[in-house]
Amino acid sequence: MSLPHYHAETDLNAENLLGLPAEFGCPVWVYDAHIIRRQIAALQQFDVVRFAQKACSNIHILRLMRAQGVKVDSVSLGEIERALAAGYDPQTCPDDIVFTADVIDAATLARVSELHIPVNAGSVDMLTQLGQVSPGHRVWLRVNPGFGHGHSQKTNTGGENSKHGIWHSDLPAALAVMQKYRLKLVGIHMHIGSGVDYGHLEQVCGAMVRQVLECGQDVEAISAGGGLSIPYREGEEPVDTRHYYGLWNAAREQIARHLGHAVKLEIEPGRFLVAQSGVLVTQVRSVKQMGSRHFVLVDAGFNDLMRPAMYGSYHRISALAADGRALENGPWVETVVAGRYANQAMFLRSRKGEWLKHAPYLRSSPAITSYCTIPARTARLCHRITTAARSCRKYCLTMDRRG
Repeated sequence: MSLPHYHAETDLNAENLLGLPAEFGCPVWVYDAHIIRRQIAALQQFDVVRFAQKACSNIHILRLMRAQGVKVDSVSLGEIERALAAGYDPQTCPDDIVFTADVIDAATLARVSELHIPVNAGSVDMLTQLGQVSPGHRVWLRVNPGFGHGHSQKTNTGGENSKHGIWHSDLPAALAVMQKYRLKLVGIHMHIGSGVDYGHLEQVCGAMVRQVLECGQDVEAISAGGGLSIPYREGEEPVDTRHYYGLWNAAREQIARHLGHAVKLEIEPGRFLVAQSGVLVTQVRSVKQMGSRHFVLVDAGFNDLMRPAMYGSYHRISALAADGRALENGPWVETVVAGRYANQAMFLRSRKGEWLKHAPYLRSSPAITSYCTIPARTARLCHRITTAARSCRKYCLTMDRRG
């Protein structure tokens, strides 16, 4: 196991992290706002960068996004309220917030109608319900092109096994409902999963062009959706955002030529903006041997980080000695890190049968009251570092968020 937070080139380093538990408690999320700004800057070629806040809906981070000119996507009433609390104002900036869903409940319907928040509709029934309450409302159509892609089947949001979007052949029915209720089409949205495969991306761009040309409607914008990947392990390459933009821009230009006017190009990143910006700091509370297995037990649980339990996701773990001493020269100990709840999927299970393959290797077994760091995100702003709170002591593990 590497110890990246001892020698980090960012503010997420041992010197800064080790002082936070005494102030905020453990487990505690810590964020580096500089990294978020860097990720936003990598997408500035797009006309609109819209943050998929489900990746991290911390209000302080939403405020940071807003200060950087980033718009926001909300998928629930709670996320709408968070965006409003962060200062987004759909009354003065109608495109500040977009509500994206495949279903809409009565309370959310009333709120988007009241605030005139554009709706990115993923079902024909949703269009009908919106039209009955708010005729003339501005809408996007999320189209399922009939195929999808994802780093996990659970993150594949296209094709016939996904609930997401209006099936491509149902687009005429959606347009008929829009005409009936005078709903105004803003654009077409196409997000078919997480992870980047450029050959597959070309298919998506081609499908977007076909959908716009075949629907026979004018649009103001198209949305590339999100799903941009980030490196999870050492040696993995980051997404080439210039190439990514180039493919989508070519599709946008083809659509603009067909329509005879400029068309905005949106992108909707979530984890790409925040996943490398934060860590979860958690305290080691027990170290024990279970037969041939060595366990390190920490005070965080899957309520603090759900992705490993839900997706079998990988999060790199680092050990930090509370007294600041380096651990690089200690012996390797194969270790399983587990949390406080009765659930085997706390941090490490990547895929069935791969416990040891992804188990962290700690240089010297962490003592009780050491810390671990685990890359992730949810907190309050502390100059360039952001934090949230709870309770902690002597050794600590850090875990990357990679959300």
